[in-house]
Amino acid sequence: MKKGNAKRQAILDTAYRLFLAQGYDNTSMSEITTQVGGSKATLYHHFASKEELFVACMTAAIDQHVAGALASLSTDPDDMAMTLRRFGESFLQFVSSSDMVAVRRQMVAEASRLGVGKLFFDKIQTIGNEVALFLSACMASGKLRRDDSVLAANHLRGLLEAEILEPLLLQALETPPDDAEKNGMAQRAVAAFLRAYAPDDSRTLFE
Repeated sequence: MKKGNAKRQAILDTAYRLFLAQGYDNTSMSEITTQVGGSKATLYHHFASKEELFVACMTAAIDQHVAGALASLSTDPDDMAMTLRRFGESFLQFVSSSDMVAVRRQMVAEASRLGVGKLFFDKIQTIGNEVALFLSACMASGKLRRDDSVLAANHLRGLLEAEILEPLLLQALETPPDDAEKNGMAQRAVAAFLRAYAPDDSRTLFE
């Protein structure tokens, strides 16, 4: 890694850790500079403002986790149920990781001021669009009832998040669910989705 790129990454890593631990308002560019080392001029060479740095940190974190979720989604619909279960398990690992829960809280807290809420929403929609492509192929092959594949992808996401998202965001759980519990949630969500879009019912949801 080139020296400039290494410095930029060090800034991102340090700022990300501080933003999650302290929040946006309580994290200063001076503190980031002190922990990274070097000068403020170097910091501002890479990032023109704290707002720009915050957005860059959140974007990098989300992109990393989104890539992991999408890697489990095959575009081959032959083994549809297994692919959806595998995707569901990976997606729940994404949304329930301590970093992503903290990122989402930061996004909500700063959404009206920095516009980062839309950034997070757009990243989630990126996943939804890939899921919709897979579901569209399943519908075309007769494995799922024909319907709006984008809407179906949103329904699947809602089912996957139903048991876990709010309790984690609101810190309502004494003990976070372990991997086996998350996998069970994913399997239940996918089973409900497959029943809702079973091919033996040719009606759309709006008929």
